[in-house]
Amino acid sequence: MITHPRTDELAESVRLWIDEIRPTLDPRNAFLARVAANAMATIARELMQGPAAEASAVAGMAAVLGHDGTFAELNSELCARIRAGELTVETPGLLTALAAIARNQIAIDQPSYKPEGTPAA
Repeated sequence: MITHPRTDELAESVRLWIDEIRPTLDPRNAFLARVAANAMATIARELMQGPAAEASAVAGMAAVLGHDGTFAELNSELCARIRAGELTVETPGLLTALAAIARNQIAIDQPSYKPEGTPAA
C-alpha cells in the first residue's frame, strides 16, 4: 500500500526547510521567511488540533444555546444573542464555553502563550 505524507507533515517539512535557509538570506527576506515558517507551523497545528477544537466549541455552544447545529450556525447565533443582550455573564455555561473556545484557539495560534495562572507545561 502506498502512503503519502499527511498534510501536517508536509507543512512541517516546508517550515523546517524555510528555517534551514533563513540564516543565508538578507535581513528583509529572512524576516519574510520567518513569517512564512510561523504560518506553516500554524497550518500544521490547525490541521492537527483544529477538528478537536471545533468539536469542543460546537459542544460548548450547543450546551449554552440548548440545541445542535454546525459550528458556523451556532457561532453566528451565539454572537447575535450576546450582542442583543440575551446571553450575559450570568448565562449558565457561557463563560466556561467561551473560555474553552479561546484556550483552544490560542493553543493553535500562539502555543507559547500561557495566560496568567496557567501552569507551565
